[in-house]
Amino acid sequence: MRRALRAEWTKVRTVPSTGWLVVAAAVATVAVGALATATLHVNHCPTPATCFEDTAKASLTGVWLAEVAVIVLAVLAVGGEYGTRMIQTTLTAQPRRPKVLIGKLVVVVGLTLAAGTTGVVGAVLTAGQILPGNGFSVANGYRPLSLTDGHTLRAAGGTVLYLALIAALSVGVAMVVRDTAGAVTAVLAILLLPSVIAAFISDPEWRRRLDRYSPSEAGLAIQATQGLADLPISPWAGLAVLAGYATVAVVAGAVVFQVRDA
Repeated sequence: MRRALRAEWTKVRTVPSTGWLVVAAAVATVAVGALATATLHVNHCPTPATCFEDTAKASLTGVWLAEVAVIVLAVLAVGGEYGTRMIQTTLTAQPRRPKVLIGKLVVVVGLTLAAGTTGVVGAVLTAGQILPGNGFSVANGYRPLSLTDGHTLRAAGGTVLYLALIAALSVGVAMVVRDTAGAVTAVLAILLLPSVIAAFISDPEWRRRLDRYSPSEAGLAIQATQGLADLPISPWAGLAVLAGYATVAVVAGAVVFQVRDA
């Protein structure tokens, strides 16, 4: 297994786009989160002390852009080899296909965890500096945004796990599709299509049901720190829904990888 991991790490780190995508995921998380946080101000509320903005969730808005970088990173780790036919060399050096798949998963998810943790911590710290200047201060009755707060820590840690599950989902889909552009399109469709469909549903109960089982909407429930009773699904249950999608994708990818020729 160590040889498989070393081989996959060598392949991924020598691809020029890898570093840029990892940095892009982290920077996007911080930058978009900062922009979203900067738009919040107590002046937009009935009174300075009655703002019900979910500031922790706002600070993590950048995950929407970061996940695109993660999807491309994960898909390239698989599709790139099929595009160049280097997968045949990989399987010659390591005939045990499950080890190859596990190696790819560990490397891609590991890079995603590193980028996600960096970006999420940076986003929360940056938002913590912006919010007091917008009226979300102790003087107005607001606790400082901090990772020492249980709800904020859950939202931040859950966001990192969300990105890791997106990476695993993308690897699984790429193993099935075996084409970079096709796999990226398929993953984006899995994540975004339910939200598009929900926008055309007028019945609020059916829209709520769709959000409850949509991988992206359910998974991002982990970011909520306010109004939890009004969510279509609870934070950890929502992340479990996404984990279910990722598991199905990885299992499907493993089966296809095992039975189909390279």
